[in-house]
Amino acid sequence: MNLQQFRFVRETVRSNFNLTKAAQALFTSQPGVSKAIIELEDELGVKIFERHGKRIRGLTKPGQQVAEVIQRIMVEVDNLRRVSADFARHDEGDLVIACTHAQARYLLPQVIPAFRERFPQVRVSLAEGSPPHLAEMVLLEQADLAIATETLWQTEGLAAMPVYDWEHVLVVKPDHPLADMPLSEAREINLQAIAGYPIITYDHAFSGRRTIDAVCAEAGVELDIVLSAIDADIIKTYVDVGLGIGIIAGMAFDPRRDKGLVGLPLGHLFGTHTTRVAVKSNVFLRDYVYVFIEMLAAELTRDVVNKALLGGAD
Repeated sequence: MNLQQFRFVRETVRSNFNLTKAAQALFTSQPGVSKAIIELEDELGVKIFERHGKRIRGLTKPGQQVAEVIQRIMVEVDNLRRVSADFARHDEGDLVIACTHAQARYLLPQVIPAFRERFPQVRVSLAEGSPPHLAEMVLLEQADLAIATETLWQTEGLAAMPVYDWEHVLVVKPDHPLADMPLSEAREINLQAIAGYPIITYDHAFSGRRTIDAVCAEAGVELDIVLSAIDADIIKTYVDVGLGIGIIAGMAFDPRRDKGLVGLPLGHLFGTHTTRVAVKSNVFLRDYVYVFIEMLAAELTRDVVNKALLGGAD
């Protein structure tokens, strides 16, 4: 048996048992993948995959255990490569950051310039998507880390660590009736007051929208949501043109930048949320990845990250 056979088995599982897709991902031929898997099955003396004619339908019972062992082996093989690369090119390489638009727009501009100044030979790439997609990218090692509020801490195989807390903010135009409300009263604004106006807020997968829906459902209040978006800037734009009032993440509102809008805190209604950074558990991280994570939050030192990698995160 050899690593090439292990790669073929792993990629076949990842490709939902489609040999053609697996071969394309590995830049080889479909017959070559099929032949190598059959040879491995013959050597092991068990069938790894269930077949219907020439098509693979899934894993057999022993195949499930074989696939798990192969996955562990390939993780360690990848770790060996990372160790070698880290010692050979200590300050060079790639850093792929999977993140939501909110983190790319409001958090990362505070971090990436300083990181690039410290590691000018590291090529940084941003891959935006929904939180479930970001988690999958890290699990499949298509990204080094992910940054989001939802999903990451609930995903098996990821080590997720808190970066910062935030609360929702209601944004209105200066001439809106709610804009004159004193801050002390704003912190007591209720759902019924908000429900009296058309609402613009996030799509269901982003920035705490599920919490907003859950709180309203529990209170028996139905919001008139006239527009959903994944981008706080879009929400603010439509508030500005008079479509309605907006509910956005607190980090997306800056009174100095958003001078045409008024922000009212809604933490008393929708609670506090935590944005997290996640890496794949039990993997070797390049030195500059540790540094980047610590730049996101000073308390995320190498020791803290290593503890999380081994399953000791909160």
